[in-house]
Amino acid sequence: MKVNVVAVDLGGTHIRAALINEKGEILARTRRETLAQEGPEAVIGRIETCIRDVARGTEAISIAAPGPLDPWKGIIHQAPNLPGWRDVPLADILHCAFKVPVYLNNDANLAALGEHRFGAGRGANDLIYLTISTGIGGGIINQGRLLMGAQGFAGEVGHMILEPEGPPCGCGGRGHLEALASGPAIARRAVEEMEKGTETSITRLVEGELSKVTAKVVAQAAQEGDPLANSIFKEAGFYIGLGIANLLHILNLQLVILGGGVSKAGDLLFDPIRATVKARTMPSYQEGLRIVPAALGGDVGLLGAAASVLKTA
Repeated sequence: MKVNVVAVDLGGTHIRAALINEKGEILARTRRETLAQEGPEAVIGRIETCIRDVARGTEAISIAAPGPLDPWKGIIHQAPNLPGWRDVPLADILHCAFKVPVYLNNDANLAALGEHRFGAGRGANDLIYLTISTGIGGGIINQGRLLMGAQGFAGEVGHMILEPEGPPCGCGGRGHLEALASGPAIARRAVEEMEKGTETSITRLVEGELSKVTAKVVAQAAQEGDPLANSIFKEAGFYIGLGIANLLHILNLQLVILGGGVSKAGDLLFDPIRATVKARTMPSYQEGLRIVPAALGGDVGLLGAAASVLKTA
């Protein structure tokens, strides 16, 4: 039986929706601005519009959303990039509007499921997907199943504490992986050094305006051979590799998939990650291990949302 699912990727900047079949083929897609500052009611209205744009013969709706959220009750408890979202019963609201089953899960968890089902993780039963972008998130596949945890919060690897007295994290803690190696962390390190007077081509690339420094700019400088930019990426790769080494010893993974905007720096990031994993992980945990880039690009959230339903459809 052919099954089509409407998948929705709810982000702080854009809402994307697609009609996806059981093969992972996108049959129709749409995108609208989130305009999150207008509040939950307005955003939910735009979600409904996106769903109507693509909903042709759908059996279910599946939402990839930022957390923390309750995947079993379909409630978004809080979303940092969605002002005013507190305990919003999104699944129930959409079920009332469309009269089909509605599923909700964390976007990073669903990205892991998408890569496992349709992308770089096909054939691997024990893997982790890390998204390295504005934040660092993760999703874990254990014995072919998404690892959820007692409350559905599993996989928040970006809040692993690596430096107890390290820089502050957006969550209020200190020294978390996200505070040490995310895109903003890379930019912050560059600005810190520039404020000290360290010579770097980053200054030229941003025309002296520190507010324009981003991880992408630092990557460009590193690719041009800038010593400071290279050292910053080596440092970020070290911390990510350290986090992966911890995860390997806990989970005994066979595959690590890296996605998100910062991962597009390629070998600048992957080389120090792999070197750190090799140096910091017991040899038996490295047998057969692969560390690879994600394959699904910007569609990973949509395909992951679809996979979470298609697996049981």
